[in-house]
Amino acid sequence: MSALARFSDHGLRMQIALVFGTLVVTLSVLLSLAFGELLKSRLQRDAGASLQMVAENAGKLLANGLMERSLEAEVLADSALVWTKGLDTPEARYMLARAQAMHPTSLWIGVADAQGVVRSATSGMLVGQSVAERPWFKAGLKEVHVGDVHPAKLLERLLPPLASGEPYRFVDFAAPIRVNATTVGVLGIHGSWEWTREVLESLTPPRSDESALELFIFDQAGEMILAPSGVTRTLQASGQRLPEGVKVNNNRDGGRIDTAVVQWQDQQRYLTAATQLQPRNAASDLGWRIVARQPVELAFAEANRTVRLALGIGLAAALLASVLAWMAARRLSDDLYALARAASAVEAGKQGADIPALHSNREVSQLSVALGRMTHRLLAAREAMEEKVRLRTLELEAANRALDLQARTDALTGLLNRRGFETQMAFGLAMARRSGRPLSLITVDVDHFKRVNDTYGHEAGDEVLRRLARTLEERLRGSDVVARLGGEEFVVLLPDTDLAGAQAIAQALVKAMAEQQDPVVGTITVSAGVASMRGVQDNGTDILRRGDAALYEAKGQGRNRVCVEV
Repeated sequence: MSALARFSDHGLRMQIALVFGTLVVTLSVLLSLAFGELLKSRLQRDAGASLQMVAENAGKLLANGLMERSLEAEVLADSALVWTKGLDTPEARYMLARAQAMHPTSLWIGVADAQGVVRSATSGMLVGQSVAERPWFKAGLKEVHVGDVHPAKLLERLLPPLASGEPYRFVDFAAPIRVNATTVGVLGIHGSWEWTREVLESLTPPRSDESALELFIFDQAGEMILAPSGVTRTLQASGQRLPEGVKVNNNRDGGRIDTAVVQWQDQQRYLTAATQLQPRNAASDLGWRIVARQPVELAFAEANRTVRLALGIGLAAALLASVLAWMAARRLSDDLYALARAASAVEAGKQGADIPALHSNREVSQLSVALGRMTHRLLAAREAMEEKVRLRTLELEAANRALDLQARTDALTGLLNRRGFETQMAFGLAMARRSGRPLSLITVDVDHFKRVNDTYGHEAGDEVLRRLARTLEERLRGSDVVARLGGEEFVVLLPDTDLAGAQAIAQALVKAMAEQQDPVVGTITVSAGVASMRGVQDNGTDILRRGDAALYEAKGQGRNRVCVEV
């Protein structure tokens, strides 16, 4: 007996129940699947934007770090007052040690003469050895140089092993040392590659274990150079490269953000976003790609749960509709056609489409109301999910704003750090150029700070830095900008203040610190250097360099004093 013949053996109510029940089940499944695909597409776009934001923030911090290190090498190489006395003087060694203390991730800072022989270096490492064949030395003879990440060579046996067990890898920074327009040597910095891991881990969301968000770095050739959790060497050995199908976004052109679901070397599929590292200067343009990924099952987990819920609601409504249809009378056919047309309109997503309330009899009225409620609940579930996605996006934006504030503030003193100061410096210079008013700065450094740390401990040293920060804030105007550049070095930006006025303020600050008595250290003295903007063509780097030169002069004259730029 055919299926049609068996169907014909049933009564009208059973036939209506079977036909209508099948129709509603099919409609519910189709609506749920269509809604699920729409929601997944929306989630991929929003989650991809979130991943892209994390990757771009990581790229900005890395670019700023590369630029700061290259500028540090350039500033140290431009200290003509030190290099005119020779490359291996006590002043040169002190300056290198002080620079390393400000950036502990600089595992080696050294100076080689024009023939490539190391004349001065931190901890005396490689002094007397030749680095003439090293790429950083060759490039540094000509211009400021930032080298791509590479394994340690000469320093591998001189440094203690890393806790992770991985070999040392460095990023090199170099700059030519010129005295009277003659290149007399090269200053080189071997920066530990571990600082990039610290940057990426600082951007990992607090719930990264649950979201499985991971950040990677690939070089210009697509080779992986950093992975999370110390598994870089393992993934490199497995042949992991930048996956095919990943669109590397260039945030300089303001174009559309592209993310993709791609398969990685572990045969797992991930929602992946990538961005090109945007260099802050020409020397640090290494072509790195920062990639953020998240497993597909976690990225779309909320959408899958919503689809299952919608499907369950649809099936329950279909069951109710079948029971009610079984109780329908002869006039049901017209009402069924009306309901089918309305359901098709809802499925098509027509504006204002809804299941009408029919009143031909009680059963039809109940059926139409039930289908209407199902439609409303599906639409409400979609709206709730969209609202949840919006709230999650707002939370992520707030977290990124907090990270940006943290990246601009010194944790010990609460003052601006170097990055925050650079922003204020650029703003102050722009205002001074526009208004024609003077602009000055004071560089301040604690005298014998290393002795304080060695004698009284780092806690006492930290308290000295906080005391100096409080004194600067209390003695200066609200319009002045105070920042800690690193270590024991502070800087004060003085808008609407000429060189003489800045010198008077610096004298007052030096005197105020000398008159204080720390309960542990006793008398604390500082030295200060004063510099001022010389014209509209002057820039922040030159002003800060002149302030540092004046500070070094104050140190050389016996400390606890103020010197003005020459």
